[in-house]
Parts: sequence; structure tokens; C-alpha cells
Amino acid sequence: MQDKSRIPVIVGVGQVTDTTSAPALGRSPLQLMREAAAIAALDSGAGEALFSRLDSITVIRLFADTMTRFISPFGRLVNPPWSLAQKLGATQATDLVYPPHGGDSPQVMLARACERIASGHSQCALIVGAEALRTELAAKRAGLELQWGEDAPSPPNELDGPKIMYSLAEEQHGMRSAIAMYALIGQAVRRAAKQTVDQYRQSSAELFASFASVAKDNPLATRREGYGVEAIRAESAENRFIGFPYTKLMTANAFIDQSAAVLVMSEQRADELGISQAKRVYLHGTAAAHDHWYVSERAHLERSSAMRLTAEYALAQAHKRLDEVAFIDIYSCFPSAVQIACRELGISLDDPRGLTITGGLPFFGGPGNNYVSHAIAEMVHKVRSQPGSYGLVMANGGLVTKEAVGLYSTQRPTVDFVSSDSAVIQDQIDRETLLTLATQPNGEATIETYAVLHGKKGPERGVLFGRLLNTGERFVANTPSDAATLSNLQTHESIGLSGTVSQVEGLNIFISRFAN
Repeated sequence: MQDKSRIPVIVGVGQVTDTTSAPALGRSPLQLMREAAAIAALDSGAGEALFSRLDSITVIRLFADTMTRFISPFGRLVNPPWSLAQKLGATQATDLVYPPHGGDSPQVMLARACERIASGHSQCALIVGAEALRTELAAKRAGLELQWGEDAPSPPNELDGPKIMYSLAEEQHGMRSAIAMYALIGQAVRRAAKQTVDQYRQSSAELFASFASVAKDNPLATRREGYGVEAIRAESAENRFIGFPYTKLMTANAFIDQSAAVLVMSEQRADELGISQAKRVYLHGTAAAHDHWYVSERAHLERSSAMRLTAEYALAQAHKRLDEVAFIDIYSCFPSAVQIACRELGISLDDPRGLTITGGLPFFGGPGNNYVSHAIAEMVHKVRSQPGSYGLVMANGGLVTKEAVGLYSTQRPTVDFVSSDSAVIQDQIDRETLLTLATQPNGEATIETYAVLHGKKGPERGVLFGRLLNTGERFVANTPSDAATLSNLQTHESIGLSGTVSQVEGLNIFISRFAN
């Protein structure tokens, strides 16, 4: 006989998207979280009275506390879960968590909440996140002074705390951005697929056009235009290159106002609150792990063992094969993230089930670290609509770095909840080859992968990983930033391009043959 007090079940989900409010009327992240939580409580059927039963609140880390370029001028929440607890009247909530950054964190935190219920440490938990960058940007442009900050009596539990995603060499060479790294990874994916630049950009546009078509029919999506292949692929004033070979419409849309919340509790508590069985969704399988931390040290940029292994372990835990899964949502910050995930899952880019249930980060919206909360919320609705079906959510954090997978169904589990052993998965990954970079590369070399970073006025910087011909060692480098070099990188095949590398004022500079 299973102990109902230790069976975790999702009972309510809520989502908010605001694309129209004037900046003076726009909601802060805290207000958006309060609203999403209220919708989740209403969705459960128990209403806001259940907030008094919460013992755990997790707030997904805001972009304002993730990257310096997103620090808000309107104040800071010192302890976001504490502030939200006050708004909700959740006076019993003592587990107040503000986890490290990463798009994987909603899935990881939901698994944590389920584990705490299964171990008897929790009975009712809320996972919620929000971003209000659309309102913030509009308010700054309008010269408004908003008050979004709040003090707190103590800091939140940040678990292991944030960890830097970039090596010193990567940072020094201008690669400290997702735009740079995913473009570099994308070119490596292209190389492995033996595609030309034009072929790769076309296939990436075709991939994301399928995502845009899903967003078109989703009332919560921020871009519902239903962009076609050519609109996504072609460079234009409205769709400029961000990091070549990717255009703006191949990139997560961060400047949005969105929030999502998930309520999970024990079956016993759900019974006490009279929550219908039709509302109940279970996490049947989950796993999390990370690839080698720094992108430049990975031997195979076009692969992700963490994606493959977390999916395998989560499916095995659920006793399901991937072909038995009805719904799939793959994290889609850039095409390369989806392309690698499909390769590791062993499915095609045009899988008939589709690869997103929301519309993806470029079209549904990319609310900082919190997109996967929306994917989970939408998956709950999907599996409820087809009782007994299963849905897979694949979350990605960092730079194809941190991966987490969840398998969801209305089917009640027949065994106790236990997460896959992440240490076993991580040990397999950690034994893989780790490259050591040449710190002072000099001599003949070739380009292994490259990207051209753009500003609003056009190309600004060439970044690359190269290989020394005499030793085979990898190095990171920049190219000269003159217009001719940057143009050539975009108009000529540059993977495998030969040249020389040397250090100039502390930076590795690669001079290509076509520069002569």
C-alpha cells in the first residue's frame, strides 16, 4: 500500500502573458508571479485558500539577478520567494528557494519538490517564475520611475548558488554570451551534417517555422504572426543577424512579460482539499546532468551526452519508450539546441508529433530562466486532454550545458517516486574526453567553428575555435574586425579555412588566407 502523504502530484498550473499593457500599468515580476499563482490555485479547483497550506515556495531566478546587462533600474527583490509568500499569505512556507540560473531550473526544481514530498519533508509546494522585461524596457524609454524592489529579513536559500558558465579565455575573446556560443555550436552542428551555410540556415528556418505555426494558435504566445521559412531565414531591418548564422527570429525573445506557476502536493493533501482526479498529473520520470562546463573544452560540440542520458534515464524510470510519448517540448533558445536534442533523442526534426507544445522561445516567448515552467504548465493541459497519455519536457540550461528531462502523465504511478540517480549519469559524462586549450597558440592553424557577432549597425566581431596544425590543439581566438574580414566570414565557407594564429596584446588573433 502506497503512502498517499508521500505521492507527489501536480494539481494546478497558471500562466500569464501580457503584450499590451502600457508601461505605467505593466506588472512587476512579483505581481506577475502573484497572478500566475492565483491562476494555478483556481486551476486546481481548491482556490487561493490552499496558499495557507504551502510549506515550500521556489522562485525561478530572475534575469535581473542572472546577467549584469539585465539588472533592473527599478529595484531588486532581496528574497523573491519571501516577498511572494507575503503576497500570497503563505505564512507556513519555510522552504524559500531561489535556485541558480539556467533554463533547466524549473524542471530541476519541480523534481526537487516531488522528492521532498516523497521523503516526507513537504506536503504542498509552489514553483513560479516571471519576467517583465517588455514593461521594463518601455518604462525606461518613457522615463518612468517604477518601484519593483523589496527588502527582506533574510536572504533566500540559493542552493549551490550561481556558477560562471564561461572560462576566462572565452570571456576575454568576447564569447561571454549565449548568442556567441550557440552560433559557434550551430556551426559545429552544420559541419557534422555536412551542410553549407545556406543549407544550414534554410534547415534552421524550416525548423523554426514549425515552431512559429504552433505559436500562431497559442493565445499566450508573444509572437503570433506565424512566420514562414523565408521570413525567419532572410536578413532584413526587422530580422537582422544577431550572431551569424542566426537571425533575430532564430533567437529566444527575451523582452516579454510572462509568468508561470506549478502547484505540486501530496495525494493526501489533494484529497483533503477535494481536488478532482481529473486535475492530477504525475511526474513519472526525471533526470538531470550537465555536459563539460566550458564549451571550448568539449571534444564534440555537436553532441550532448547529458541530453541523451537524461532522456534515457527518465524514460526508463517511467517504463516508457520515446515512441510511446504523445507530446514533446524541446528547449529552443536557438536552432542548435533543438538540432542536438533531436540527434540525441534519435528523432527527426520534422517528427510528426511536433517538437514544441508552446511555440518555443523565439515565438511563444523566452522569459529568462522560466520558459520551462510554461512548457510544464502546457504539458499538464496536454496530458489532461488525453488521459493516460505521456508528455516529455526537455529543459536546457547554460550553453547546451545543464539538461533536465521530465515525463508527465495523468496515469497514477504504481511505484514510489524516486528521481534517477544524477550521480550515475554525471559519472558517465565526466569520464568523457576533456580538451585542454592552447594558451599561447602560435603558427599555422585552421578554423574549427566560427561566428560573427552583430550589433544594431551590423557585424562587429569574429569569434572562433581553431586547431593548431602542428599539435592539433584547440584554441579560442578572434579575427581582425575590419569589414572585409567579417564580410568574408559570412559569404565564404570558413570552417577548415587555413591561416595563422598569434597573440596580440593578450588576445589570440587568427589571420585567414582570404585576408590577403
